[in-house]
Amino acid sequence: MDFSLLRRDPDPDGPDLSASDAADRLILDEAAGFLADATADSVTVFDDAYGALAIGAAVSGATSVRSHQDLVTGERASSRNADRFNVEIIQLPFDASAVSGARVVLLRLPRSLERLAEVAALIAANADPEVVVVAGGRIKHMSVAMNDVLGQFFDRVDISHARQKSRVLFARGPRPAIAVEQLGTWPKLERHDDLGVTLAAHGGVFAGNRVDVGTRFLLSTLDAARPDATTAVDLACGSGLVAASLALARDNITVLATDRSAAAAASARATAAANGVADRIHVEQADGLESVADGSQELIALNPPFHSDAAVSTGIARHLFADAARALASGGELWCVWNSHLRYRPTLEKVVGPTRQIARNTKFTVTASRKP
Repeated sequence: MDFSLLRRDPDPDGPDLSASDAADRLILDEAAGFLADATADSVTVFDDAYGALAIGAAVSGATSVRSHQDLVTGERASSRNADRFNVEIIQLPFDASAVSGARVVLLRLPRSLERLAEVAALIAANADPEVVVVAGGRIKHMSVAMNDVLGQFFDRVDISHARQKSRVLFARGPRPAIAVEQLGTWPKLERHDDLGVTLAAHGGVFAGNRVDVGTRFLLSTLDAARPDATTAVDLACGSGLVAASLALARDNITVLATDRSAAAAASARATAAANGVADRIHVEQADGLESVADGSQELIALNPPFHSDAAVSTGIARHLFADAARALASGGELWCVWNSHLRYRPTLEKVVGPTRQIARNTKFTVTASRKP
């Protein structure tokens, strides 16, 4: 089954999506028999990139297909594609409503084993006892550990034959008691006494509840970042470390934390609560600063992603730089940490404004770009 799909992704350097990929097609082919027998509201899809799996399930006869996608950009693309194919996809949050009573679950295997564990636990805790999970991906991104993770929450895990460098795992026999117990452990919390911060993270969030070395380097400089600012933004916030650190260090500041990932937004909220600063941190799942008015911000802090799937890409960073430039007030500053080999300074100068180097080590550079 072949779909011409629209993308809604801020990374123009990302891979073109003119059709579902080989893994999507294999998942749908392996699930065809289950989908043919599916009753209304019994099919759920997790982490579908742009809607290929959900649309494929609907075209195969499934009705009221439920879907959860972590990225808001992917969710929007799926909705647009569903409209083009005149099928219904019910977009739901990452909770029991997404999978309650489901008998067929289609899943693109995530890179993160923690993400896979959290998704598998949600399914096993809430789906029908007869559920079959059809989880697939590209072989180069799969590992034997994925079988083990699924095996924690299901009695049986089977493996398909490989096709076009893709493979599918089948999981059956959910273990709801174990799953419910494990779901209660997310988000995972870890105290970092050296920074005076407790980090909370759901599965799949960048760096989890650890402190990424680039973000740590950025934090070491932020005392000097617009000390007079009463508002700030933690852009692409991940687990919310920067937002919490700013709120803890400055009693008079309020922080907006944004990320396009639902898991990241949930993690940032949990981090704010764990550090007692939830009253001064507002978290949004959003595509960059789409909800922020032009010329309204005094300080934006950013550790931009530089991967699109497995490939190094600067497209997402450029998108975020442009969004920051739009949102900054005159005299406002973007403080950014980046891998030095990416050489972002000329781009920051052009897109945001005059840019000065704040710090540099063997791997990272921190710059401050001032909006004219």
